[in-house]
Amino acid sequence: MLEKYINSKFLNSEKLEEIKVKYINAKPFPHIELDNFFNNEIINKIKDNFPDLEKFHSYSRSTINEKKFGLEDQNKFPTVINDFILFLNSQSFLKILQKISSINEILIPDPYLVGGGLHQTKKGGFLKIHSDFYQHQNLKIDRRLNLLLYLSDNWKKEYGGHLELWNKYMQKCEKKIFFKFNKLCIFSTDNFSFHGYPDPIICPNDISRKSIALYYYSNGRPDKDKIKEMPNITNWKNRENKKEVYNKYKLKDHLRKISFFRKINNFLK
Repeated sequence: MLEKYINSKFLNSEKLEEIKVKYINAKPFPHIELDNFFNNEIINKIKDNFPDLEKFHSYSRSTINEKKFGLEDQNKFPTVINDFILFLNSQSFLKILQKISSINEILIPDPYLVGGGLHQTKKGGFLKIHSDFYQHQNLKIDRRLNLLLYLSDNWKKEYGGHLELWNKYMQKCEKKIFFKFNKLCIFSTDNFSFHGYPDPIICPNDISRKSIALYYYSNGRPDKDKIKEMPNITNWKNRENKKEVYNKYKLKDHLRKISFFRKINNFLK
């Protein structure tokens, strides 16, 4: 199965070890970008079968924070895309992610694709800088990894839509990952894994930013108490000297930043 989907040059232990070292040491947080990690033949089929999510979506978002479309319902995926996502959630692929990320806890896929699945952003769309929810709302397991696979070919740098990784103090973008066909991005998630493509893309009307997004979890995490300082929702962040996002926090979201109140809440649970 691995050989069907993954470029053979990535399937030897020395190469995976090299990727692992780069991943662990990457700044501003552990991540890796890999060109042509998957076999081009498969990814071309996926690209050719990618539906127009403006017409066929699970959700459409157009807010101050984001403007894009998403499809989470696997029953509505074309067969070639569905089969590929089943592979990305398989035991064989999870072992590769475990190796690359060096996460000690066993990784768990999300069969419900909450927030993931297929993503599409058209001209004028964007995703402001943010960190993600840290726990699956239904399964109550801890989010650890994001996987993004870019699918649009003939994408020019001037169109924008490139993934920005910001430091924990939101002072600067420390890494920009250019949007490119069959580029795989994997990164670890916590309160400070700030990322997004915050500026509206300027591609032609007949082109769009298409990607597959999958999230992986574990039952427990080493920074469990610390990460609960933030609400279990998407936390949007303003870039320096800009007021461009809105967070709808409640009183309990502010109280959770105080250790004493978190201890009381944990006791009552």
